[in-house]
Amino acid sequence: MNSYKILMIEDEENICNFMKMTFETNGYQILFANTGKNGMTMFSSHHPNLLILDLGLPDVDGLEIIKEIRQKSEVPIIVLSARTDEKDKVEALDLGANDYVTKPFGTSELLARVRATLRNCRIQEGGVGTREKFCLYDMVIQYEARKVSIAGKEVRLTQTEYNIVEVLALHAGKVLTYAEIVKKVWGYSDSGSVKKLQVNMANIRKKFGEKPGEYHYILNELGVGYRMNDDKW
Repeated sequence: MNSYKILMIEDEENICNFMKMTFETNGYQILFANTGKNGMTMFSSHHPNLLILDLGLPDVDGLEIIKEIRQKSEVPIIVLSARTDEKDKVEALDLGANDYVTKPFGTSELLARVRATLRNCRIQEGGVGTREKFCLYDMVIQYEARKVSIAGKEVRLTQTEYNIVEVLALHAGKVLTYAEIVKKVWGYSDSGSVKKLQVNMANIRKKFGEKPGEYHYILNELGVGYRMNDDKW
């Protein structure tokens, strides 16, 4: 189970039914919306790791959805559309879509595009090539498996907690501000975002076995943000 959460904005019910079975069988969490308005509401409330977007929605052009999302989030977007004209593809990609798949499509191809998009976005975030894992002292992060272990024992993190740890590991040695971490993990920022991050960080430290004031793996830059230690990786 990879725990990635995918939102699909698609008004064709038969495609949604088929995709539900396909993605869940492959270990993804999948959510659906059949209009642009519902899709944006679900995007804001569920904070998916990836968006699959149809352009021909009943209430709004999918291109407008891309524009709106890119004003506040860097979440990867794969367009899934019956539009085959090159200018439609170019416009979608120029607006910020990460990939474009035309209908009809093969499920194996779509799954491969999803895996590649998630992998490439993670690599681009860190700018570190194709590193498969991160090691620091007795801690190991396995990126593909989305697992963290300390002294050979798996640390049971929530999806959000893991995402925070991964972002810091991908930028090991660099101080990330609270706002940067919030944007990368939740895709948006509001008045309670920093507090929410701090609560998650306290839980992470507890699960890592760190005592209050003890910063063995993740360093606290007071008033600024957090930094993953990079002494031995």
